[in-house]
Amino acid sequence: MVWVGQDGPGRALHPDAEVVDLDGAFVTPGFVDAHVHATNTGLHLDGVDLAAARDAGDLLAAVRSAARPGQVLIAHGWDETRWSHPRLPSRAEIDEAAGGAPVYLSRVDVHSALVSSALADLAPGVTDLPGWSDDGPVTREAHSAVIAASRAAVTPEHRRRVQETFLRTAASLGIVSVHENAAPGISSEEDLAGLIELGTRPDLPEVVGYWGATGQDALAVARRIGARGLAGDLLADGALGSRTAALHEPYTDAPATTGNRYLDAAQIAEHVVLCTEAGMQAGFHVIGDAGVSEVVEGFRLAEKEVGRRALVGGKHRLEHVEMVDADQAAVLAGYNVAASMQPLFDAHWGGTDGMYATRLGADRAAGLNPFSTLAAAGVPLAFGSDAPVTPLAPWESVRAAVHHRTAGSGISPRAAFNAHTRGGHRAAGADDGITGTLVPGAPAHYAVWEPVELVVSAPDNRVQRWSTDPRARVPGLPPLEPGAPLPTCLRTVRHGEVIHSRD
Repeated sequence: MVWVGQDGPGRALHPDAEVVDLDGAFVTPGFVDAHVHATNTGLHLDGVDLAAARDAGDLLAAVRSAARPGQVLIAHGWDETRWSHPRLPSRAEIDEAAGGAPVYLSRVDVHSALVSSALADLAPGVTDLPGWSDDGPVTREAHSAVIAASRAAVTPEHRRRVQETFLRTAASLGIVSVHENAAPGISSEEDLAGLIELGTRPDLPEVVGYWGATGQDALAVARRIGARGLAGDLLADGALGSRTAALHEPYTDAPATTGNRYLDAAQIAEHVVLCTEAGMQAGFHVIGDAGVSEVVEGFRLAEKEVGRRALVGGKHRLEHVEMVDADQAAVLAGYNVAASMQPLFDAHWGGTDGMYATRLGADRAAGLNPFSTLAAAGVPLAFGSDAPVTPLAPWESVRAAVHHRTAGSGISPRAAFNAHTRGGHRAAGADDGITGTLVPGAPAHYAVWEPVELVVSAPDNRVQRWSTDPRARVPGLPPLEPGAPLPTCLRTVRHGEVIHSRD
């Protein structure tokens, strides 16, 4: 980008420039989605959407209509907490609906799934793994095994097609860069390598790849395929919806469990030290309060090995970090650890009557996804979708971060927008201060949106950090009140090349 300002000086400085009349449209920096699963989302876009199911009968009807003999059916999105009756279908019912086809049906959080017997047969030994259920959802190691079996049945040509579908969909929403959170058990080395290669094409969004594994072998994989780090979905714990996020106190609706912890502080520290010394970003998927405590302690142990300066320079990151308190946020900020978060989690499952409250009780649920606490502590925020867990919808995510379902946990529109644009670039290591902005010298990553009335606002005068006076020339944003229409993307540009045009 070489000029931002009035027409006259711009035309004088660049007399041969092509002129595009936007006819009242407005321009913003392009969005970054800091947490995606491209192949899974592409398969979802290309296949059956189970989010519309409202009971077991709906789910079985969807399977019956989509299953084909001899072909694996991969579908996503069921959420029994929103059903009229929470009973899940039995494996026998799924087998009957599938007509003998291998079927993998992931829950909305992708930490558990319903499967057919034919799919289980494609994963030898799965019935002996932790998390296997003879009739209900499979979780933990058994879930990883059935994911691997279902993905192995997807041909390379099909995989590349759905990855490209995903990237073109992202571009149509003003997204110029995505962070792929790949890991053994939910993806593959070949899957990530192919996606990173697609992201080098000038007509598609950038792909920043993360490989969620640890050890010297994983380091070699990351370097070979061009991954940015050993981060993303390296699981410290699981998910609240599947009751696998690690908690200090039991789940309210399942008092016999506190979830699952997959890594302890010593293992976390070992990984952070490995990545810091190798010049790689480290990171972890962590949701529950016991998981967050373990990760914070792991960083403290790592500091003893490599020192604070090296740890800060590593620009490490955490995914989700939903149950974090102010003291932990201060520790993470001191280590320059970014929080990659998903505002639509709160929009979908927050509040006094949502899934969080069902799983944890209203008091604990009220403390989830505390964007304001993290921002006040100085933790760099990067927003994303975790697609296909929630949809690619950046403006909706910005609105959800502003209008948090717990009073006081939201942030200003400008802070939320920055977290979904320049914050994503920063979380991937681009900390030059200009990438993700519209200033001379910045990479030309931007989106053009249909005309709307722009406003300069903040949700609370106590946290407003800029003037709303038009003479201050603070860039406005579209109205983000609940129910207000959100902008439609007309054009998306990455490094000066058009990657989406509605025309």
